[in-house]
Amino acid sequence: MEFLVISTLNGLSYGLLLFMLSSGLTLIFSMMGVLNFAHASFYMVGAYIGYTVARITGFWPALVISPLVVGALGAIFERLCLRKVHKYGHVPELLITFGLSYVLLELVQLVWGRTAVEFTPPAALQGAAFTLVQNSVDGFSIVAGNPPAAACSSADSAVKVICSPFPATRAFMMLTALVMLFAIGLLLLKTRIGLVIQAALTHPDTVEALGHNVPRVFMLVFGAGAALAGLAGVIGGSTFVTEPNMAGTVGSIIFVVVVVGGMGSLSGAFLASVLIGLIQTFAVSLDYSIGSMLQSAGVAVSAAAANSTFLKLTVSQVAPIMPYLVLVLILIFRPRGLLGTREG
Repeated sequence: MEFLVISTLNGLSYGLLLFMLSSGLTLIFSMMGVLNFAHASFYMVGAYIGYTVARITGFWPALVISPLVVGALGAIFERLCLRKVHKYGHVPELLITFGLSYVLLELVQLVWGRTAVEFTPPAALQGAAFTLVQNSVDGFSIVAGNPPAAACSSADSAVKVICSPFPATRAFMMLTALVMLFAIGLLLLKTRIGLVIQAALTHPDTVEALGHNVPRVFMLVFGAGAALAGLAGVIGGSTFVTEPNMAGTVGSIIFVVVVVGGMGSLSGAFLASVLIGLIQTFAVSLDYSIGSMLQSAGVAVSAAAANSTFLKLTVSQVAPIMPYLVLVLILIFRPRGLLGTREG
């Protein structure tokens, strides 16, 4: 029971971090038709700017300032660079954002170095949000925060007690991602700004005739998407690790999320993020070999085959390829994605 609950919570927290990243990418693609290859780099820059600002003003101001700075950088890039190549089609857009990702990586390494920096969360987020207590006699219970030492031990050797704390940083990450989902949904579907943004993609001439500056709308949308990546960077960087490789670690995964969920679908990105987070987390936690799983399923495996390198692989060893396997299956059987309306 304890393994199931903890693994589920870890999978949800990781999946919601992926959503925080993919939501900005989905927003940019659905509103502008631009697949931004530098999106994960904005995530990295957000973490480093948040780290620097937090050392001066504290974590909570950094949580606001860093996304604003990253959003401004994104808007400037769209205005000065991306807009110049937009008329030439998708390939130049992909290439210029691909180049930007390498420029940002080199700049980060020049300014902050090539090793990880110590970006610690604030005191309010240090420790456990709650603790799962599994007692062999009293059963399963949940205790807010860190339980007293006596609750995690027993004088009776026959009584087994296991305490599994759930970090407050992960709980805050999950809460922020859910707030982000509802905020973006309300903005796009229930406000005048959202209607203008959506109309600017499909009917730009009409929107411009009504007095709206369509290029400025696109600039603000790109900046907003970059700001969401910056916000994810501050939270993800303080929860996990802030290093130059952090963009490469999640960069390919968020594109998997966007494609699996459906190109341009915010709800699809949310569903795919949670699904991939759970699949990868549970896969990492399982230490069963492929051969033993086949035998458990009733498949006859010879002794020679059981000793082969492939069948001796464990599920945790192949966990990193799971998201890409899901991507391949989705592209074969449902090219639109889970909740998407576009193909490709």
